[in-house]
Amino acid sequence: MSESLIQVKNLKKYFKTPKGLLHAVDGIDFDIKKGETLGVVGESGCGKSTTGRLLLRLIEATDGEVLFEGKNVLKYNNEQMRQLRKEMQIIFQDPFSSLNPRMSVSEIIGEPLIIHKAVSSKEELAKKVAQLMDTVGLTERLVNAYPHELDGGRRQRIGIGRALALNPKFIVCDEPVSALDVSIQAQVLNLMQDLQKDLGLTYMFITHDLSVVKHISNDIAVMYLGKLVEKAPAKELFKNPMHPYTKALLSAIPVPSIKNKKERILLKGEITSPINPAPGCRFAKRCQYAKEKCFTDDPALVKFGNDHFVSCHFTKELNNL
Repeated sequence: MSESLIQVKNLKKYFKTPKGLLHAVDGIDFDIKKGETLGVVGESGCGKSTTGRLLLRLIEATDGEVLFEGKNVLKYNNEQMRQLRKEMQIIFQDPFSSLNPRMSVSEIIGEPLIIHKAVSSKEELAKKVAQLMDTVGLTERLVNAYPHELDGGRRQRIGIGRALALNPKFIVCDEPVSALDVSIQAQVLNLMQDLQKDLGLTYMFITHDLSVVKHISNDIAVMYLGKLVEKAPAKELFKNPMHPYTKALLSAIPVPSIKNKKERILLKGEITSPINPAPGCRFAKRCQYAKEKCFTDDPALVKFGNDHFVSCHFTKELNNL
């Protein structure tokens, strides 16, 4: 049993708006084990990307703890954070907007090495950049190319190369393949899995594509309006989803078969506003099983079986446990 590299405790992020506080992330808890991948899924606006940025302190948390190797990084000063940046990196969703159009491939990948003074000469820098380009599958002839000259897959490889430059332990992958063609997606996902195996990387993989998350994740966390509604090992979640929202999500995956048609669970009702939300389950207004208790009491994230956590008042009844 590997130990946890990341531990998140009661993490919250509220944004001030003219109408009140928007609860983007509202008291979530999870661990990510060393060398493993936590997939985070949920519809747009559920707080996936905000959570990833909170872990790296790209935005500041309202409350809670983020423990990296047992130390709370939310308490770090500027110099400690500067050192931590070497250990924690991010791969962004859009490979074009996340790259400086005025910099060449070698300049983009080499920039972190220069900023953190990780190389002592131009020759060492060129050698290191060449190694990184080779690692992520970029040919040597692209060394002086610019992002606009390349396709989406190669641009994302530049982003991955830049993230790897300082030998990090943890990488937040913020929908890294959603902007790519399907065939290119597979190449990038296989590359990321190979890198994880070779370098012992730990990933938090944010996506809305359930087939992708099943392929790459050890554990999967399902988010809904800033809350964690279910978390389980990947195989367990797909085989035995327990939360009504997770069941609805999984029912939307297309099945390549005419005979075995599965029934689609259609969610009706309005989405709860994340601005000053009332007590109760955030999913209650769209849940066909909701009862009075769901609209008044917040459900806790409770453990069922082996590492399967569900946030629902009626988990036992709905799953015949």
